[in-house]
Amino acid sequence: MQRRAFLAALLTAGCTPSLATFDRFAPHDPGARQVLRNAPFGPGPRQMLDVYAPAAPVGGRAPVIVFFYGGSWASGDKDDYGFMGDALASRGFVTVIPDYRVAPDVFPSFIEDGASAVRWARDHAADHGGDPQRIVLVGHSAGAYIAAMLALDPQYLANVGVEARRIRGMAGLAGPYDFLPFDVPASQNAFGRAPDAQLTQPVHFARADAPPLLLLWGRDDRTVGAKNIDGLERAMRAAGGSVETKRYDRVDHVGIMLAMSRVFRGRAPVLDDVVDFAERVTA
Repeated sequence: MQRRAFLAALLTAGCTPSLATFDRFAPHDPGARQVLRNAPFGPGPRQMLDVYAPAAPVGGRAPVIVFFYGGSWASGDKDDYGFMGDALASRGFVTVIPDYRVAPDVFPSFIEDGASAVRWARDHAADHGGDPQRIVLVGHSAGAYIAAMLALDPQYLANVGVEARRIRGMAGLAGPYDFLPFDVPASQNAFGRAPDAQLTQPVHFARADAPPLLLLWGRDDRTVGAKNIDGLERAMRAAGGSVETKRYDRVDHVGIMLAMSRVFRGRAPVLDDVVDFAERVTA
């Protein structure tokens, strides 16, 4: 209990140094291993990724998850998310965690990097036991935004030659999907120079033939409001698309992501819900 309280105190501010310490000291899920570190998917210093895989063979090729972390499009480091890679890999998924460009680089650079990371997964997942025909996009916060844009706006994956049929689903944790106007520094810095603000919004691209979506949100979230999950859910249903939503009591913006870890998994069944969805859409 003291260890859990210590780790919780580290994460009070939700900042990257605290998350790095959490990842170092928190117990990780067994049954997973990191199989690749700092693989480049582009020429830049923030265009590298890590790969995690099940420790034991799963029988045939495993489905692939590409996980995008959050950080207000301004920060974040894949090296802090080993616990996430191990959690998902221990459940049978080859898991790719990329970095991506952040502010002062602006929209759409981070989405383009996300698309390039997915292209890398298509081209190389089989080298690590993954099935490049069955890819699920998962993200938290700004990372959920990236995952949603890749799933909904077909231009980004098409631009890097990735066929839409390979994306079997998208699961977003506390994602901003419907956040006009740009009235906070994070959105102003990342999107303020976009020539058409509407084209920055995932809700604008809701469509019937999009991959299935799973949208998760905590009712104590004071960073990304309910407008986002509600708006994209309504838009997808109006368009005739497939969307599921789950809202957790007593879970905040950082807590929904930490609930994927072994330490805080009892707070909400986030990992079970993501895994159940990913298994269904890749079956």
